[in-house]
Amino acid sequence: QVQLVESGGGLVQPGGSLRLSCAASGSAFSIYRMAWYRQAPGKQREFVAYITNGGIVNYSDSVRGRFTISRDNAKNMMYLQMNSLKPEDTAVYYCNVWGSTNWGQGTQVTVSS
Repeated sequence: QVQLVESGGGLVQPGGSLRLSCAASGSAFSIYRMAWYRQAPGKQREFVAYITNGGIVNYSDSVRGRFTISRDNAKNMMYLQMNSLKPEDTAVYYCNVWGSTNWGQGTQVTVSS
C-alpha cells in the first residue's frame, strides 16, 4: 500500500504560482496512475489532474492550461505546478492513487490579495 504526504501549499496572491509535492512510500509507486484532487470550503472533493504510469495526463476543465502535473518515479514523487492562480483555486489539495479512498492530510492553498 502506498503512503502519501502532500506539501507545498501556502498563501499566494491572484496570478501567482505554487508547486505542490506528493511524497510516496513503497516500491510500487511507479505502476500507479496518480492524481491530484481538491476540496474547497463547503464543497465536495473534486478531481484536478491525473498522470498515468506512462506519463499520460489529463486535467479538469477548470485548471487545464494553468496547472501541470508531473512525476518522478525514481524519487517516488509527484508534483502539481500551479500558475495563474485564482481565488477559486483556494482549497485543500490531496494527492492519491487513482481510485483510492485513503486520503491523507492534504495541503492548504489559499489564493487571496
